[in-house]
Amino acid sequence: MGVLTRPSNGWLAVDNADPTTVAAAEIGVVVSCVTRAARLGLWDVNAGCVHVAAHPNRALRRSTDARVHWAKPLVPRDPDALEDSLENMLDQVAECQPFEQALSVWESALNQGKISQEHLQTLPFGAKGRRIRREAQPYSDSGVESVVVPRLRWVGLHLRRQAWILGHRVDLLIGYRLVLQIDGGHHVGAQRQSDIEHDARLRLAGYHVIRVGYWQVMTDWPAVQDLILGAVARGLHRA
Repeated sequence: MGVLTRPSNGWLAVDNADPTTVAAAEIGVVVSCVTRAARLGLWDVNAGCVHVAAHPNRALRRSTDARVHWAKPLVPRDPDALEDSLENMLDQVAECQPFEQALSVWESALNQGKISQEHLQTLPFGAKGRRIRREAQPYSDSGVESVVVPRLRWVGLHLRRQAWILGHRVDLLIGYRLVLQIDGGHHVGAQRQSDIEHDARLRLAGYHVIRVGYWQVMTDWPAVQDLILGAVARGLHRA
């Protein structure tokens, strides 16, 4: 028989209960922001600590090492909730995280169909949330894809995410003929072989392919940008 504990008044926890939600009950908060996003299977920004949200006019039941967000929620919280709503979570992410990281989480939610752009339009986000809402699209399969388009928008070329070419999707089509492919950790084995074959077919069809890795985009963007601009300078993006 399992053992029941009482994290706080009104709550009972079984011995195998999720420790994060048990702690939320003990402290008097809800799991929110990037921690809630990761628990929903959205893009994980590796925040390094648990993020929670608290009622702006109530004291915590005990101290915590978690990052506490005190802002008023967009959507009223059920007093029995231990995890924030999707709408509140996205609002907290927008306010808490740098633009690119926040955009990655929002686009992950759109890509997975957890929320729609139409629904987002009905919510009274602050300035940061409205900026992300204007930019966010449902086409990025990973957070790293989300950051590339904002970084290249100044070039003034047509940028099409997840374009369907020769039977496969490509991460980004720049102009008409320049393809940017971004490898993640899954690009191994059969997937890698399929990617190589598709790259060859693209080249035979007149496309120019630039293939880079996740860490190149995230830690050495100037080098990636130089590759793209060099291709543009040579007209490799033109039909």
